[in-house]
Amino acid sequence: MNRPEIDPDLIDEAVLALMHLTLHDDGSPTPIWRAWKSFDWSALARLHHKGLILDPVGKARSLILTEEGQRLSEEAFYRLFSSREPHLETGDDGGQEKAP
Repeated sequence: MNRPEIDPDLIDEAVLALMHLTLHDDGSPTPIWRAWKSFDWSALARLHHKGLILDPVGKARSLILTEEGQRLSEEAFYRLFSSREPHLETGDDGGQEKAP
């Protein structure tokens, strides 16, 4: 079976999008955006090289996203993980399904 070539830029986009799940700021007037760094080290190195995160090497369990990294993280999160189809909900009409 021939496997397709893997695009590291797509992996980086997915990692950046998943960082949005654990993104938090430090509460300062100029927030520092942090995310857990439990991702593949090669992807983190590429994101650092692209200027989207600060150097992830160190003892801290989180990393710091740049302003651009934080913005792209949010954009990628919603682009990759937003529902493309409306979900059906059950209402008070006897269990009949209806679109939201």
